Amino acid sequence: MTKRRLVAAAACTLLAFSAAVPAAFDPQQPSSAAAAVASAASAERALVEKYCVGCHNSRLKTGGLALDAVSVERIDDNPDVWEKAVRKLRAGAMPPAGSPRPDARAYAGLLTSLETALDRHAAIHPDPGRTDPFRRLNRTEYQNAIRDLLALDVDVADLLPSDDASYGFDNVSVAGLSPTLMERYLSAAQKISRLAVGSPLPRPVGRVVVLPPDLTQEGRIDGLPLGTRGGVAVDHTFPNDGEYRIQVRLSRDRNENVEGLTEPHQLEITLDGQRLQVFTITPNRNRSGAYYADEGVDQGLDVRMRVGSGPHVVGATFLRNNSALIETERQPYQSHFNMDRHPRVQPAVHSVSIEGPFDPKGPGETPSRARIFVCRPDVVPGAPGRAVGGDDVRCARRIISAFARRAYRRPVGDGDIAPLVRFYTDARRSGGFEAGVEMALRATLTSPEFLFRIERDPQGVAPRTAYRLSDVALASRLAFFLWSSVPDEELLAVAERGELGRPPVLERQVRRMLADPRAEALTTNFAAQWLYLRNLASVTPDGRLFPDFDENLRQAFRRETELLFGSIVDEDRSVTELLSADYTFLNERLAKHYGVPNVYGDRFRRVSLRDQSERAGLLGHGSILTVTSYATRTSPVRRGKWILENILGTPPPPPPPNVPPLADPKTDGRRLTMRERMVEHRSNPQCASCHQLMDPAGLSMENFDAIGRWRTRGEAGSAIDASGSLPGGARFDGVNGLRQALLARPDVFVGTMTEKLLTFALGRGVDGRDGPVVRAIVRDAARSEYRFSALILGIANSSAFQMRRSAEQRVVSR
Repeated sequence: MTKRRLVAAAACTLLAFSAAVPAAFDPQQPSSAAAAVASAASAERALVEKYCVGCHNSRLKTGGLALDAVSVERIDDNPDVWEKAVRKLRAGAMPPAGSPRPDARAYAGLLTSLETALDRHAAIHPDPGRTDPFRRLNRTEYQNAIRDLLALDVDVADLLPSDDASYGFDNVSVAGLSPTLMERYLSAAQKISRLAVGSPLPRPVGRVVVLPPDLTQEGRIDGLPLGTRGGVAVDHTFPNDGEYRIQVRLSRDRNENVEGLTEPHQLEITLDGQRLQVFTITPNRNRSGAYYADEGVDQGLDVRMRVGSGPHVVGATFLRNNSALIETERQPYQSHFNMDRHPRVQPAVHSVSIEGPFDPKGPGETPSRARIFVCRPDVVPGAPGRAVGGDDVRCARRIISAFARRAYRRPVGDGDIAPLVRFYTDARRSGGFEAGVEMALRATLTSPEFLFRIERDPQGVAPRTAYRLSDVALASRLAFFLWSSVPDEELLAVAERGELGRPPVLERQVRRMLADPRAEALTTNFAAQWLYLRNLASVTPDGRLFPDFDENLRQAFRRETELLFGSIVDEDRSVTELLSADYTFLNERLAKHYGVPNVYGDRFRRVSLRDQSERAGLLGHGSILTVTSYATRTSPVRRGKWILENILGTPPPPPPPNVPPLADPKTDGRRLTMRERMVEHRSNPQCASCHQLMDPAGLSMENFDAIGRWRTRGEAGSAIDASGSLPGGARFDGVNGLRQALLARPDVFVGTMTEKLLTFALGRGVDGRDGPVVRAIVRDAARSEYRFSALILGIANSSAFQMRRSAEQRVVSR
């Protein structure tokens, strides 16, 4: 019954809001701005006629542009068309390689003139764009919101489906709530509210954490004691005070025998770093004296103990044997992982299971309960279940109001609170005060006001009119941009007082938020999507060709790039250091992979790259090099496309259908080099136009193999020719030359990064109307040498971020 009421309540709210969202009609053309100076316009028209119209005309429409049909003297009549042209010109992508080009001075003059006219038009006719008025929280935002509202870390990957991405990010236009998805949200809200309140469970529950099969466990794991190796540290929230069972299972081979157990080993189980028990695991011997470890040797690796409710860290790890160093030294580094990832030379943890509570004793005091129960009702002496004079309802309203205000990201009134109080009252009758509060929390977490980021047009605003967001709406945008979460108390309070829109106050809040640990979301969420770090999880290099690649290396790749990006944010460095940094962050595993000496242990630390200049910045990171390769070989196309899209901001169009594969690597008994294969591929007219842009940049990175190792010879065995070029630029040699060519035009890279940040901040794709905003942010940031905070403050103060266009006029049929 309660579940049906929750569904009905959510559905009614959805329908009511949907009815309030105006219908759309075709946009009107913006009015003209003042014409450009006639003489300058004539020179610009001559350049366009000479170098552009030959391809971009009404007959050919190359790239979807017909510049003969628009007037360079009246740029403000077709700003979207000219913004497309400006994007290509700024990246040097037009005219294409091999075509005549104007001299550098004329080229720069045309670009400056076009940008000036477009910026002038935008100042007269501001158009901040229109974000989706009804955008669902994505999985990351939902998880972070639960963390910040309830002091509860939950893995929502087990509760909610993954989100689709658009424009490179999964927070863009996340819409819709199907019945199946609503069921998932109802189930998630039930589990989360019960765990947060600490309500008794009907039966013990279990959780099993399985480690990746190709994770080597030779070194110490973060969060586990010194003098140990391998294993896992599991963050787990225990629902109630009570007895729990922790069980460890060891890795097995195909015959279900425990791997690597050729001598006794000791396994330690810990709770919050304190030892619970140490087990000695001893292999069996057969009649000939040989060791073997059947499935029974780890049957007793479990411990039962009493644990207080709330978050704890469960650890399972091996005490390091004296012989471990000798055994590892006898093996080539990581070679004990052959093409089948077997056998191990030492035992490893396969999984840790946590089950309970048995004999629960109550919820205890947890951070979640402290966050929720801001008051307690006065009870009748001698009758703990009875409140004095209805004080339980007053207290419940206070709890519900405080929680709903934070969850809905705005002030709440009686219309918001009354339905939630009714849920409280119904559950209170049968389950008591805390059961009522739990039900009210559950109803809040299934409300569209929580699940959706709702941006309503103000009453009385004319259709298609730019208006300034309220301070409360601005606070929500800012929090989801910088934290991927809800506003905290300080930000929401400043917004409710109407102070957030004042530039000094906004700057203080932005700087405070960037210094907060929650700003790590810019690294783990924004950068992980922009730089394709999320794709590392699905990368599977061929084990026969790359036997050294394993889960440890995969994790190290991602961590290196996260730490570099995080250092730019935390230390407010120039974002150009993402390309030029002469330092990186390595542990021993990654340092050995890169050939960097004197780095020992599993801890990451800052390491100078003065002697390995090829590794400077993102272009030398194994993460980028691996996700832009195939399982068996490098891909100049993928790497070149990554450069065009993420560094230059000029992504190539999708490939045409039925693209032929690369030429066979062997021709006339000779193995072709990658460059030779790409030359043959470009001979196909279908492929030439795009590949002449992508391939030269990608080929300059050929000294890195498919998992980011440095090499001087390619798959064909011949010396690598790593010469390359960028669109419209001079030729260079190798990745160092590529890096210098990119750094020679820092405004191009900074502009691309600004567009990516703006897309992430707004939750919509960036288009032509945003060009003037991006250019203004980049120009202002140049004064501080492109420090990260300058980009963030520029976005936060921009019209695109602080304003919104109202809906188009509703069409009423009579």
